[in-house]
Amino acid sequence: MAKTRTAYVCQNCGASASKWAGQCADCGAWNTLVESTVAATRPGTRPGVANATAVRRLHEVDAESAPRVGSGLEEMDRVLGGGWVRGAVILIGGDPGIGKSTLLLQLLAAVEGRLDTLYVTGEESLSQVAMRAQRLGLPRVDLPALAETSIESILATVAATRPGLVVIDSIQTLYTDTLDSAPGSVSQLRECAAQLVRQAKASGTTVILVGHVTKEGAIAGPRVLEHMVDTVLYFEHDPGSRFRLIRAVKNRFGAVNELGVFAMTDTGLKEVSNPSALFLSRHEEPVPGSVITVTRQGSRPLLVEVQALVDRSMVGNPRRVALGLEGNRLNMLLAVLHRHGGVALGDQDVFVNVVGGMRISEPAADLPLLLAALSSFRGRPLPTDLVVFGEVGLAGEIRPVQGGEERLVEAAKQGFKRALVPEANRPRKSVKLDLEVTAVSRLDQAMKFAS
Repeated sequence: MAKTRTAYVCQNCGASASKWAGQCADCGAWNTLVESTVAATRPGTRPGVANATAVRRLHEVDAESAPRVGSGLEEMDRVLGGGWVRGAVILIGGDPGIGKSTLLLQLLAAVEGRLDTLYVTGEESLSQVAMRAQRLGLPRVDLPALAETSIESILATVAATRPGLVVIDSIQTLYTDTLDSAPGSVSQLRECAAQLVRQAKASGTTVILVGHVTKEGAIAGPRVLEHMVDTVLYFEHDPGSRFRLIRAVKNRFGAVNELGVFAMTDTGLKEVSNPSALFLSRHEEPVPGSVITVTRQGSRPLLVEVQALVDRSMVGNPRRVALGLEGNRLNMLLAVLHRHGGVALGDQDVFVNVVGGMRISEPAADLPLLLAALSSFRGRPLPTDLVVFGEVGLAGEIRPVQGGEERLVEAAKQGFKRALVPEANRPRKSVKLDLEVTAVSRLDQAMKFAS
């Protein structure tokens, strides 16, 4: 029997240390070292001998695309790239109470009848799951369910019933008898996830794992957990809002950064067919500091409203607050506005916000952000039928953005009549748009248009 020893294992990256420390030396996380018992390797132990495996050349491999299985929820299928692939492992994380279990129960009910399913719960009793299904008014409440936390029992049940889709709620509650550590520890997470991945690839069963998140919003556990699975989805929401966003940050079978939009109701999550309408505030009359832009979330163009409030600062150090946008980029753009636009906001508080809780990380929001701040500073509203997008460089140039024509088409669908875009994004003559497009190449040209 192998001897055991005590070590301190980081719950963030899995690194091991001989003694406790406040900060992990490998990943730099604080207060993540937990005392654990690990098996010690006997000195002189030699690794086993394995047989060689046949090597194949890539041109000999059948590279046909794997067939997709639709979930019945269009927004979910969009995020997954058209549906899931058989044998895929999907990890979905989100804040407590955001609706992960609700969404997955609705998904199982949507595919039940054309695909055998199994719902495994480790956090709730079966009576609680049944009560939620009845409260949601699901068309099928006879879903196969299992309340179990032992990975060996779960795998045995999956092998016996052979379902096409298995939901594990959640991966942090599972444990394996081969390890002495508590459920949710790094070693338990890694081993349980590895066994589920092997089972999924060998049997063709699709596995959806629910993961807890940390206070920083990342999925709890070692980063290797996200590397092991095929798809990683994040469930996001703005506090106080009933809308839920599902974003793909990793997808081996589709595009990343795709976005699905749902609305939380008394009967569960409902798909939002026109998400652009969520992020637009239809003002009765033009107001200063409001600009509409078109952002891309994966392959989907969305219209969002960027708002800015510029007011005289009452303190020596003016505030710069950005919600839904990067704060450092705001400071940089205000410096460009001063240098190349001649507008100094050094003594002004500047607050910018993206309506609806949307987060924009692409540079296409540079020009609308500056025009919103300029509009608020001057007290001059911009036309309500105008959309703006474009990247602003440090030299004051307006750079093109990806998918310019698709953005203009989406703006035209939503009834906008005018657009201010970079010169390189001017639509081709062959593209027919019911839009009056103004193209600019410098920041001063855009400012002159907005005045």
